[in-house]
Parts: sequence; structure tokens; C-alpha cells
Amino acid sequence: MPRPPLLRGLPPIADPDARLLILGNMPSVISLGAAEYYGNPRNAFWRIAGALFGFEADEPYRRRVEVLRRNGVAVWDVLHSCRRPGSLDSAVEPASMVANNFAAFFAAHPAIDRVYFNGAAAQHNYARLVHVGADVNYLRLPSTSPAQTMSYTDKLAAWRVVTGS
Repeated sequence: MPRPPLLRGLPPIADPDARLLILGNMPSVISLGAAEYYGNPRNAFWRIAGALFGFEADEPYRRRVEVLRRNGVAVWDVLHSCRRPGSLDSAVEPASMVANNFAAFFAAHPAIDRVYFNGAAAQHNYARLVHVGADVNYLRLPSTSPAQTMSYTDKLAAWRVVTGS
């Protein structure tokens, strides 16, 4: 069986004054193809973010990103690159994982004091691969992926901690 292709993640969505970071694990094949975070229409991320920050999930990507930035929200992924057939986090070849440069990221975004993991894989791989002594609070939230069987209502309720609502 041939090796899966080496996938490279997307650049972060982040203004210098961002106050919180939402971390996924690695963009899906759909997201990478579109060069947009959470590009799979079945992923609940944009629907949840819209409910939290006041925009429609089907607005143009640029507009959704603009609203997040205006609210001090940064979005990125733990992995810079990896080999993975398909889009499931569980299919990532562990030996192929290379983390993003979080030391440089936190140095460039010193106001970030909260990191929210979008699911268990992001939290697990961050703990395994990233060794940055950033003075931030970390919290794992339910994955917005369609593979996570939790209802949208329950996901949204858990994600409300991001805005304190």
C-alpha cells in the first residue's frame, strides 16, 4: 500500500492582539482543498462560531474570519504537517506528525491567555508534541467534526465558555 501524501496545514488566522486561540488538529481534505478552516459543511465550527459571535454560518469565509479577528479570536491547528489518508484524526501516522511553531506564535501574540482545543486529538497531540511554557489556560471542548456524535445543541452549550455566555 502506498504511503499517504504529506499534508501541510493552513496559516493561522490571527491578529497581533488576539486574546484566545482555538486549536484544531489538522485541517480536513476538504478544508485543505478550499484553503479554508473548517471547510466541510457538515463540521459545526462555523455554525457554533456564528452563534457565539453574531454572524451567519453561510456568510462568505472572509467575513466570518473578519468577525473572529475583530473579537480577538485566533484559529490554528496543532499540526504543521502529517501523513493521513482521508480526513480522520485517528488515521494520522504518528511518526509523520510535525507540530506548528508555537513558541514563535505565542511570542507574536502575547495577549493570548486562553487556548481552546477543538476535540481530544488536538489536545492530545499538543501535549505530546508542543513544549512551550506559555502562561495560558487550556480547555478541551467537544470536537465540531461530524465524526463527533454529540448533538449540535450540546456542542454549542459546551462552546459557550469561549464567550462566557
